[in-house]
This record gives sequence, C-alpha cells and structure tokens, in this order.
Amino acid sequence: MDLQTLQKRASVIRQVRSFFDGKNYLELDTPLLSPDLIPESCLEVFETSRIYPAGSRKEKQSLYLIPSPEIHMKKIIARHRVNIYQICKCFRNGESCGHLHNSEFTMLEYYTMNADYTDSLALTEELFTYLAEKEDAPFLKAPFERITVADAFKKYAGFDLFKAAENGGLEEQARKLGLEPPPGMTTGELYDLIFIHSVEPRLKTEKPTALIDYPAFVPCLAKRSHNKKTVERWELYYSGIELANCFSEETDPQTVKDFFISEEEEKKKSALVRHKADHDYHKIFWDFPRCSGVAMGLDRLIMAITGRSTIDSVIITDC
Repeated sequence: MDLQTLQKRASVIRQVRSFFDGKNYLELDTPLLSPDLIPESCLEVFETSRIYPAGSRKEKQSLYLIPSPEIHMKKIIARHRVNIYQICKCFRNGESCGHLHNSEFTMLEYYTMNADYTDSLALTEELFTYLAEKEDAPFLKAPFERITVADAFKKYAGFDLFKAAENGGLEEQARKLGLEPPPGMTTGELYDLIFIHSVEPRLKTEKPTALIDYPAFVPCLAKRSHNKKTVERWELYYSGIELANCFSEETDPQTVKDFFISEEEEKKKSALVRHKADHDYHKIFWDFPRCSGVAMGLDRLIMAITGRSTIDSVIITDC
C-alpha cells in the first residue's frame, strides 16, 4: 500500500472515532480471542489453543478468533445499557483473498440504545455525510437510496419473492434466470443463490443504497416485523459492494436460544472448523434493552472513499 493510501486510511479511522466520540458513544476494546462464539452456519472460523505453563493443572484450551465483536459487545449492553462502538480486527476462514475479502479485516460495529433499524439507518446517513465532508467524498452524502428486498427481486430478478417462496417456486425461478440449483436446496439457500447472482451485482447505484426488510425465512438475530414476513434488517451497498449490515436486535431469550440450536445443527453438517457456543448466552437477554446494531466493513468503506476496486489495495496484507 502506498503512503498516500496509508495516510487516507488513518484519516478515515480518525474521523469515524471523532464522529462517535462526538455523540458520546463509548469506545470498546473487547477480546479478539474467545472460548465460544455465536454460531453462524454461513461462516468459517479460525481455531487456536491456549497452552498453560508446565505443571499447571489446567488442560489446553481451544480458543477462536472472533468473526465479529458482537458476542462481547452485547454482554456490555446487557450490563451497562450504553451506546457503544468498536473498531477492531475480525477473522473469517475459508474465504478468497484480494478482491472483496480478506481473512483478517477491520470491522466498525456500533449499537444504539432505544433505537430500531430505521434509527440506525439515519445515524449511518449522518456518519456518511460527516465523512463525505471531512474526506472529500460527496457521493457518500445522505439521503441513501432505499429499496426493499421484495422490490429488488421484482426489479432485478423479475418475480415476486414471497409468492414464489410460499409456493415452493424459487427453484423454478432460479432456472428461469439461467441458474442450475442442485437438488435439495432449502428456501434460504435458493434465496441466496438468486440474490448473489441476479440481484446483488445490480445494486450499482451512484449513491449508497439501503436494501431493507429482509425475508424472515433467512435466519438472523433481527426482530420480526409486524407483518411476520420480514425482519427489521437492512444492508448497505455502494457500487454493488456490501458495506454494512444492520438489525433491530432480537431481545427475546427463547428466540436467541432457538437460533443457536438451529445454527449449530447446520454447522454440524458442513463446518470445516466447529466451535463451541455458549449455551447460556441467551440468558443475557432476560432483561436486554431495545437497541439496534450495525456491523460495517471499514476496509470496504475506505475502498469506496479512495476509489479503489480491491480490498488488498487498502490493507496491509501478505494474503
């Protein structure tokens, strides 16, 4: 990475801190190694071991590099109920390196109390407008373009997503789009296949675009909408690249527990590296505040600001 890009990267990170510090968000510095993680069947993780000194009665302990600081940040929320943010390294295994992914990357994650996903979207627009002014990136300025997932499927894939999902017609729609889904794919897997190949690449508007109201059949820890068909979630895209993911956070302990069980079952089928999950984690939600969180790929945001097309051009990596 050239010196000018190093300087721009440092400047963006300073400005992000300045924005959240100015709003009295508490900056956290949580562990990168954890004995357990939130199970997510779509992610692979890195495993390492803590080796205790010779003569210690303790056995070697498995530890995992975090794919997100969420597991630790939510414990802080449960205890202290404050607006928080963190800029930290995260790690995801089994992914390609160079274009849009790197096994080690920088995450910006922030949680706002007494807020939902619409409040987080407004806050993110405010952050981007702030960065647009500080970093001479006018294309970041609010308002963002907004489109529902259902409308995006109609516009770019040419069919009614919920009608097809309810009637078992996603496989047929995938074939109409020239895709060849293998037999036995679930509704969620068919959704992902169509979205990745026929919808996501076409989200290339000149302004950041918020894709909102995800189908409830795609599992995640976001609150259900009143219509029960969608969840309160958005993802932010710029030039066809996903920058951020946001939920109105699920606060029901039983729903969180059920999610853990379901995702663990999925991971057992295909995970290359299985990790431990904290089966008492759902208990922090017995008295958890209403809040909304955003996870943003900071390297990808820096790519957008600097006009670069690959992530390896804005990070120091030997990948």
